[in-house]
Amino acid sequence: MDEMFPTVRMRRLRGLKLIQETRLSIDDLILPLFIDENIEGRNKKPINSMPGQYRFSIEGAVKEVLEARSLGIKSVLLFGIPARKDAIGSEAFNKDGVIQRAVRKIKKEVEDVIIITDLCLCEYTTHGHCGLIENGRVVNDPTLGVLGRIAVSQAEAGADIVAPSGMMDGMVKAIREKLDNEGFTDIAIMSYAAKYNSALYGPFREAADSGYKFGDRSGYQMDFSNAREALREVELDIQEGADIVMVKPAIFYLDIISKVRASFNVPLVAYSVSGEYSMITAASENGYLNREEVIMEGLTAIKRAGADLIITYFAKDIATLLK
Repeated sequence: MDEMFPTVRMRRLRGLKLIQETRLSIDDLILPLFIDENIEGRNKKPINSMPGQYRFSIEGAVKEVLEARSLGIKSVLLFGIPARKDAIGSEAFNKDGVIQRAVRKIKKEVEDVIIITDLCLCEYTTHGHCGLIENGRVVNDPTLGVLGRIAVSQAEAGADIVAPSGMMDGMVKAIREKLDNEGFTDIAIMSYAAKYNSALYGPFREAADSGYKFGDRSGYQMDFSNAREALREVELDIQEGADIVMVKPAIFYLDIISKVRASFNVPLVAYSVSGEYSMITAASENGYLNREEVIMEGLTAIKRAGADLIITYFAKDIATLLK
């Protein structure tokens, strides 16, 4: 028996619930939304692989953001599905593209909302990859100029933060320089700094219509067995001008979140991805898990590991639970 026993009894304060070290806040949450240019009116289309999630029309997205704000959620991350795709993803930098119009509409009709825009080509290209294609390969440097054009078009529309997700080397520097040269020095960059090549993205590809037509994304997304590489990726993005860095996915990568938090003093976001959502949803619908309890435990673990902000499809659920 410990010589301190019974003087030290760890159960005393547990029973009083006085020592909760990690607390989730509604302010920690970022709600991702899929906006489909092919949907009219205020309609929405269910996402089969993500029960309870939808693609929204622009008008429908405004309604959804208004509801999120009523729950206290201040930040949204927007993904666009254009009506037309091509090899270079030109709709991504179209000033009247789906995301650009959505940003303007949301800013006009919703008060006090932070709009983050996904900045990538995969949803906009016919091949579904995150960069331009030459000779059957995703090419890095020619893609950077396109990413800069997208960033400027999103900033012009009113985005508060742009979020490059394609894992192109040098993307943050190229975007920062382009934004600054065009006078958008106050637009922040939230970089998908450590984005792993994960099997957990499957449902997202249906949601965003971003499946690739050949090969895979292992040439630019990270090998899931690597940890030290993540720190190098984050370090480089900070040097290039990232204001916020991200680890994606989240629940399977708590060690990476913890390592990044211990190594860098910058805002850190974790993306709890579509596969995490779908697994928890399926298990709870089958009665294997208690949905509310698992959601709270999972996201608290992400926060405990060191994330400042969490992108989660459960944002509305959590906001309701925390109110």
